Amino acid sequence: MTMLPQEIIRRKRDGEVLSAEDIAAFISGLSDGSISEGQVAAFAMATWFSGMSTDETVALTLAMRDSGDVLDWSGITAPIADKHSTGGVGDNVSLMLAPIAAACGLAVPMISGRGLGHTGGTLDKLESIPGYDIKPSAALFRRTVEEAGCAIIGQTAALAPADRRLYAIRDVTATVDSVPLITASILSKKLAAGLQSLVLDVKIGSGAFMVSLEEAETLARSLVGVANGAGVKTTALITDMNEPLADAAGNALEIENCLAFLRGEKAGTRLETVVMAFSAEMLLSSGFSTNSQEAEATVRQALESGAALDHFGRMVHLLGGPHDFIERSDAYLQKAPVVLPVEAPRAGFLVACDARAVGMEVIALGGGRTRPNEPIDHRVGFSELKPLGTRLEKGEPFAIVHAADQAAAEAARTRLCAVYEFGDQAPATRPVIVSRIG
Repeated sequence: MTMLPQEIIRRKRDGEVLSAEDIAAFISGLSDGSISEGQVAAFAMATWFSGMSTDETVALTLAMRDSGDVLDWSGITAPIADKHSTGGVGDNVSLMLAPIAAACGLAVPMISGRGLGHTGGTLDKLESIPGYDIKPSAALFRRTVEEAGCAIIGQTAALAPADRRLYAIRDVTATVDSVPLITASILSKKLAAGLQSLVLDVKIGSGAFMVSLEEAETLARSLVGVANGAGVKTTALITDMNEPLADAAGNALEIENCLAFLRGEKAGTRLETVVMAFSAEMLLSSGFSTNSQEAEATVRQALESGAALDHFGRMVHLLGGPHDFIERSDAYLQKAPVVLPVEAPRAGFLVACDARAVGMEVIALGGGRTRPNEPIDHRVGFSELKPLGTRLEKGEPFAIVHAADQAAAEAARTRLCAVYEFGDQAPATRPVIVSRIG
């Protein structure tokens, strides 16, 4: 019997549970263009209102995964593992996590994205490195994973093409924030990468897309349940994004931050806590380590021995970057022409900040996009951001602004002061890792 798109839309509108066959047929029609944009929009809205069961969301995810190529890593004996973040400000965890996991013995084919809204994009950061190819051939992608243990690249046209059409329609029909549709969008791309295990960083707070713990836990449970239902061992950590995670926000500046981290210069920071926790979680999820203590010791050794830094350098060179990037990064990363300190307007503690606004300030400097395909200035952003709880004297810098010209630097300096709240009492400390699901 021929599948009628309007019948599937009606049943979902009325709250019925769709079969895997119906979902697969609808996604097939979405992929080949036989289902109209209006019908796709109606399906998205019906799903937004009625939701989906776990089995339905698994079926949707697998159908979207199978709309294009699924990568095959046969011949590679290392566990195939990856991580995904829902996005934040100063969140450059992937840049350090992939080479650390590779140095521990995992294979990490990481398919990442560009900046979205106020959040920075891993690909934009990597494009700060001269020559780095975010869209290598399939052969070079595989060779890089084999020889460096990790490769961070962009989504190819052949991976989960149904997601691109569905997402574009969701974006203009107010259906982006449907948990089943978010889940299928994220996981279809990850499953198309041929993963065996996955860890998820679901962020909450002023710099996250999910502001409340309840929202974050709902999404994390959906992602974990569906990924495991689709055959990929998956866990999630919910992490705090009420302030920038790294002490830098901006593309080249976060690459510098990554190198400093891999050299062991960020010990004791919130960033270190998150990177090491996710590195250990990857070893546990992949079955590479059998307990937390073993995983943490393996991760620590990979970082402190310099092995992770070496893997990052190998990845950069294999994907077209300079062979001596690790040793001479200063010569390759462009510097902003104007650098100004952002000074505390009064004595006191940094008690709060609007992390989303920090991300928007990077965009205002030119370090992000206001329109798709817009060029960005990789040089600009903020460095030496002090963490909340820091005690400052009046006039003491709590950040450095990097800008293309004097006027932009001064405007950003004024606005960043307004983003942070100063007080006489130190704020209560918040755990950076809030909970674990899986």
